Amino acid sequence: MRGFSFKTKKIFLESKKEYLLIPKDFKLYLLTKTYLGEIALEQKKYNEAIVFFNEVLNIKDDEREFINKESLIHNLGIAYLHLKKYSKAEPYLIQSLQYQEQKKDTSELVGSYSDIANFYYEQYKDDIAIPYFEKAYLLAKQTNDFTLKKNTTQNMSVVEQNRKDFEKALIYRKEMEIWVDSLNNQNRIYEVAKKEKEFAVAAKQQEVDLLQIENKLKETQRNIFLISAISLLAFLGVGAYLFREKVKANRIIAQQKETLDELNATKDKLFSIVSHDLRSSVNALKWSNAVLLDNLQSKNLDALEHLLQKNSGIVNGAYGLLDNLLNWALLQTDGGYFHVDTHRLFIIVEHVAYNYKALLSEKAIHFENTVSKKAVVAIDQESIKIVLRNLIDNAIKFSKPKGAITIYAEESGNFWNLIVEDTGLGMSETTRLELLKDSALLNKKEHEDVLGTGLGLSLVKSMIQKNNGKFNIESILGKGTKMIVSLPKTTTNG
Repeated sequence: MRGFSFKTKKIFLESKKEYLLIPKDFKLYLLTKTYLGEIALEQKKYNEAIVFFNEVLNIKDDEREFINKESLIHNLGIAYLHLKKYSKAEPYLIQSLQYQEQKKDTSELVGSYSDIANFYYEQYKDDIAIPYFEKAYLLAKQTNDFTLKKNTTQNMSVVEQNRKDFEKALIYRKEMEIWVDSLNNQNRIYEVAKKEKEFAVAAKQQEVDLLQIENKLKETQRNIFLISAISLLAFLGVGAYLFREKVKANRIIAQQKETLDELNATKDKLFSIVSHDLRSSVNALKWSNAVLLDNLQSKNLDALEHLLQKNSGIVNGAYGLLDNLLNWALLQTDGGYFHVDTHRLFIIVEHVAYNYKALLSEKAIHFENTVSKKAVVAIDQESIKIVLRNLIDNAIKFSKPKGAITIYAEESGNFWNLIVEDTGLGMSETTRLELLKDSALLNKKEHEDVLGTGLGLSLVKSMIQKNNGKFNIESILGKGTKMIVSLPKTTTNG
């Protein structure tokens, strides 16, 4: 499962390491060979991929449990095509196309038409290739898959350009740009709309609460008028009582209004910064994809690898921002599950840090978990994992390549201090004190070249407070930072 997860996230080196640990007597060992072949294909190690695929394909059909023979044949055709071994690629690609035509799966059929078209086009057999490009293009228009539409339209643009029909090539190019924009936008629209709806519902609920208070005040005033008609003495007594109640209610209303104003200001500030960062991420991704397409045509592999790594970083940053935003929204509405129990800090740190192995390796950062196994605390495990994820993510983000991150624990009275220490950029004393303020949701960034909104740190402080803990920061600008999380001990120290 770890190998499959790494493969899905395209962290192929880690995925391959996990798959190679699987013994040959495992029931689904052949499925492992298939995945290793797909990884080799993604890494452009085509000869290695062919060895894996042939090894699985040569096994009897009834022994290939859970393995798609059609996929094996298709991947073999693609591998031989990339190696320009056309005579070997052709029967596999044709057989794969025949499978897809029988299944009548539109999306897979578009891919098969495109593959066979590229096969003939690379051999300058334009008369055979172009009808397949046209079939793929027309079939893709019947789907809702923007990626298929973009790829097939791009193929038609290249074909017309090579045929010197620049007017048609330009038309296809403009259509392709429409699908590129749609592809970039569709993944953001749903999440933004969902958050807007949640905040709109919350705002309406606040208006309803205020109206209910106003209605109660009006009802109280009517009661005063009725009582005054019965007896002047009763009026004076009740009037004095109601006056005190009105003053108290007005004080509560004033406090509520002040709180609502602060919440609205926080919401507006949050929307402004989050929207700016998301828009910046989308624009950066859009520009990077445009450059990527240009380099794809010129087959500049070094530039392509750099751009893909850059795109991955942008998407991971945007995903982290949305994840923090969701947890922050749940915290504001008490919508999250919270259960305090006894936990060992060492195990929690190990679980969270495991997910950052690839990022740490990418920046060549030395990581060490020296938390004492005696450190037992009373906490809600999931909220502390959110705290750790944000602190480790910040430590990586603000660390220089070949830096170091250490997590350890120290006893302090009735608390265990969990410390995340890095040798990164650090911060000034002014920034440190500003970050520790409870009233500050979002703070100005010390380092403008590092992406972030400050929402994660606000979430960290709120989660620690909910766990009856404390938070502190020690830092020296240019030398590094210590993020200190104090969590209550339990009576169990075994």
